[in-house]
Amino acid sequence: METIIGIIFIIGYAAISLEHPLRINKTASAVLLAVVCWLLYIMSGSTNHENVLHELSEHLSGIAGILFFLMGAMTIVELVDTHKGFRIITDLIQTDSKKKLLWIICSITFFLSAALDNLTTSIIMVSLLKKIVDDKKERMVMASMVIIAANAGGAWSPIGDVTTTMLWIGGQISAMNIVKVLFIPAAVSLLVPLMYQSFFMNGKFSKPKHDTRMPQSEPYSRLIFFIGFGVLIFVPVFKTITHLPPFMGMMFGLGLLWIVTEIIHTGKEDRHHLRVSHVLSKIDLNSILFFLGILLAVAALESIGLLIDFSGWLNSTIGNSDIIIAILGLMSSVIDNVPLVAATMGMYSLTDFPMDHKIWEMIAYCAGTGGSILIIGSAAGVVVMGMEKIEFFWYLKKIGFTALIGYVAGVLTYLGIFAMMN
Repeated sequence: METIIGIIFIIGYAAISLEHPLRINKTASAVLLAVVCWLLYIMSGSTNHENVLHELSEHLSGIAGILFFLMGAMTIVELVDTHKGFRIITDLIQTDSKKKLLWIICSITFFLSAALDNLTTSIIMVSLLKKIVDDKKERMVMASMVIIAANAGGAWSPIGDVTTTMLWIGGQISAMNIVKVLFIPAAVSLLVPLMYQSFFMNGKFSKPKHDTRMPQSEPYSRLIFFIGFGVLIFVPVFKTITHLPPFMGMMFGLGLLWIVTEIIHTGKEDRHHLRVSHVLSKIDLNSILFFLGILLAVAALESIGLLIDFSGWLNSTIGNSDIIIAILGLMSSVIDNVPLVAATMGMYSLTDFPMDHKIWEMIAYCAGTGGSILIIGSAAGVVVMGMEKIEFFWYLKKIGFTALIGYVAGVLTYLGIFAMMN
């Protein structure tokens, strides 16, 4: 039965990966895959029903924490965006130099994705580029560099990438340690591609002739921006102080911001779109359900022991854990990093590899930045691909090598720092 479930998972994952050719939403495939895997497991007879249900409940408890965390973060970011709060950042850009713009955009993206998340930050920055850069080819290069910067920025923050958040919530990494150990490798993974691309970015860019100014801010946009950022940054602090799960800190921040918006917009009928009750309807529930499906499916593989067997095979075949994790990072450019990290969490136990072990730090970096090598390797890449209509092979030819040298440079930087510290 284990073999059958493994084959079903491969087929289901292929359907997820081939979403566009098949014209079947990947969320539908993920949700169905999860149910089928657990259905086969409970019908296998290898364990009694009570044990299977207990395992399912335990996995669902951990997954729920991740999903509630993401829903809270999505709502806060959407609320800031609805208030046009991000104008505070975009108004800082006052240059017409291609090289300066590239460095400014990538620097803002790197730090912004650590506070928000790489997907949201990519959307914000590419939307900005459309308003200030007219030439399509120049904009495509800059948008591609946004992908690298967003993924690098998300890797060193516990709230910057879904996979890093998963590791943080799962107890594999701690918030302050991951910032401390991965900031420099993540920065290197951006700086190397940035310096490389700078050689090809000379002169001034042309601005759009038509009026593409950012829309006027909504009432209290600055207040909501600073409160929103404040509560997001406070989440790791909340966990450290209270020892409650991270999603509780996110819910605390959302509740606080919700009350503030209710107070300042009460009685103003023309501000209905600025209230949380309206913003909730804009949350990407499709992504939430996708994460639910794929994480439950991977949990089924963990429960039947396939991930442990795969881990043993890797150790006996390759042996060196650094090489294994680096290869898994490269795989994340082809395989979505969420199920990849979920599988890795099932392959290695906290008993053998406790919190902040080298293996978890490398997974956070490699899974976060490895997805930049191909445009389909990360959520940020896929969304930018759609927004700028960037072709897969154009990205592979123009940006793939750039992202790869950054990824390798970051891995070597991390290993070098780890060797010096130990």
